[in-house]
Amino acid sequence: MKTHKIVVGLGNYGDKYAYTYHNMGFLAIDCLADKLGIELKLKQKLYGKVAEFVDKDGNKIVLAQPWTYMNLSGMCVSSLMHYYKVGLDSLIVIYDDIDIEIGTTRARQRGSAGTHNGMRHIVSTLGSSDFARIRIGIGKPPERVPLADWVTSEITKEQRQVLANAIEESTDIVQKWIVGELFDK
Repeated sequence: MKTHKIVVGLGNYGDKYAYTYHNMGFLAIDCLADKLGIELKLKQKLYGKVAEFVDKDGNKIVLAQPWTYMNLSGMCVSSLMHYYKVGLDSLIVIYDDIDIEIGTTRARQRGSAGTHNGMRHIVSTLGSSDFARIRIGIGKPPERVPLADWVTSEITKEQRQVLANAIEESTDIVQKWIVGELFDK
């Protein structure tokens, strides 16, 4: 094997949350796994669902969904990094972001956790924010709707296609990142 790359999608486990705004990362990982024809399996010692594959260049790629509460996502990410013995440059995290327009995707080589509690826990656990991330915009909650209620609500029919397009775009971005074509060196 050449290198290991870890792709983590944030979300909440369980049918209740499957198609909610806060599950953009899980949905992106599911989409990528479908494209690759692989299945994620629960690995309790890694605190998440995990799948591995080897790309055409001989690199091992790990897809993961933390199987913890969103606010404890760092447990899974830290466990994966230790288990596969990789550094921050081998990690990319996909997650929802209320601070960008719905359906917009943004990739960054590093940055702050912003308002996302899952990312805050990852940054805190790793002791650094120097890792790649892809944010999928879900927009701000409607007026008078509490944030927690908004992010855990089911995606509306009107917004499904725009978010499906963003999820698809995020998987394209991941594939560029894997082969080193995403960020300038």
